[in-house]
Amino acid sequence: MRLTTKGRFAVTAMIDLGLRNDKGPVTLSAISQRQKISLSYLEQLFGRLRRHELVESMRGPGGGYRLARSARDITVADIIYAVDEPLDATQCGGKQNCDDERVCMTHELWASLNRHMVDFLDSISLADLVTEQRQKASMVEQPVTRHVVFHDERESRTARPDPLATALAAR
Repeated sequence: MRLTTKGRFAVTAMIDLGLRNDKGPVTLSAISQRQKISLSYLEQLFGRLRRHELVESMRGPGGGYRLARSARDITVADIIYAVDEPLDATQCGGKQNCDDERVCMTHELWASLNRHMVDFLDSISLADLVTEQRQKASMVEQPVTRHVVFHDERESRTARPDPLATALAAR
């Protein structure tokens, strides 16, 4: 039932593509460098994503990959299924032959978990993940504003406590 590297990398690469989709085709080598994913592995994943019509390739100079449809119309479940990632917690793979060709005592529990996982992953769009990453990036990029007050040292030769130093010392 574990989500493997294949599924994780596919979702990560699709988020990267979604973040840059409005700027034109994105090369797999650029995704590979940014996300530290092997180029040959990305080529395999994107072949599957293309066959499932989640991405489209553009050849030639300036070529690369683009989303084949709106990021709002692509779910995490779509991505996971496209790369043949199994999402099954049952021991029998859903065949109901877990215990000597019979349904085991916990089959319904694991089958229910499967339904919840699929429903959850199907409720999250690629657009949701892209928006989340953009919000995180904007929080990191916001400069910290410090108000610095300069005063003329000639006004007073008496030592005044530095408010910043006082505040830092209080921590």
